[in-house]
Amino acid sequence: MANEFLKAEQIIRQALGLLTREIVLPGLVWRDAGGSFKGAKDDTISIRVPAYTEARTRTLREGRPITVDNINETKIDVTLDTDVYKAVAITDEELTLDIVSFGEQVTKPVVQSVARGVEDAVATEMSGATYEVEVEWDEADPYNSLIDARKALNNANVPMQGRGLVLGSNLEAQVLKSDHLARFDGSGSDSALRDAQIGRIAGFTVTTSNAIDPDEGFAFHKSAYVLSMQAPIVPEGVTWGTSESFAGLSMRALRDYDFLNVQDRLLADVFIGTAVVLDHGEIDADGKFVPFADPLSDTEEILVRAVKFVNEVSS
Repeated sequence: MANEFLKAEQIIRQALGLLTREIVLPGLVWRDAGGSFKGAKDDTISIRVPAYTEARTRTLREGRPITVDNINETKIDVTLDTDVYKAVAITDEELTLDIVSFGEQVTKPVVQSVARGVEDAVATEMSGATYEVEVEWDEADPYNSLIDARKALNNANVPMQGRGLVLGSNLEAQVLKSDHLARFDGSGSDSALRDAQIGRIAGFTVTTSNAIDPDEGFAFHKSAYVLSMQAPIVPEGVTWGTSESFAGLSMRALRDYDFLNVQDRLLADVFIGTAVVLDHGEIDADGKFVPFADPLSDTEEILVRAVKFVNEVSS
């Protein structure tokens, strides 16, 4: 049976297709929000965070002048600092005698490892962030915890559209076993549970990810975390290769021949940078987020676009 050799364009397209299917977290966060890194100082770009202002009032017929305020935007810096890659070498003997499908046996494992590396970077950003609000996980009835997380995001004026909820495997299992959620699903009022898959619950699109700890969970708006991805250029010295982007996902594939060691070499990689989005403000006595009137002078920044679940029993 003849070997199946993919052209560079076929490899990268297959890579991007696998990337969209195999990883979860990069599809849930703010991707490529700041544009190109080309020519950026220190490989860093700044993402503009819109200004938050409050209206004033004045009494009619008093003749008092209006107060003129300033519009103060803030920014989040994202540094492209990591090359997620996988490189393999395939000997002539392996190509001739062992490999039936280059795409399935070589390209697919290589791409999957890069995909997992990208997702692991997002998971590390999520897990390592400092959250202004943490919600205790209710193992007896997880729905209570979801409502508390929803309340916290509501108090922070986080938009309804674009909210997500990611659970580790232990928390997901507790959600799926919950009598409360089973009754909620059985009522026909929502498609929360279908074939042991979590859908929409308490206003969240709920997914599970093995990239986070089994006892971790996060409720968030997609703008809480930033992932920038950029495929490196294809050097002119390689035999063939390509860099492509699709739906915000990027990857490069290179393949050449090492005649000294009598082997083919395949490389897949992508440059990435991650960050969390902080807002200038504070949580008041009622649990509501109050933005600072002048974020440029008030430098305190907190993460209120996301909530972390704390599972005290398991920990």
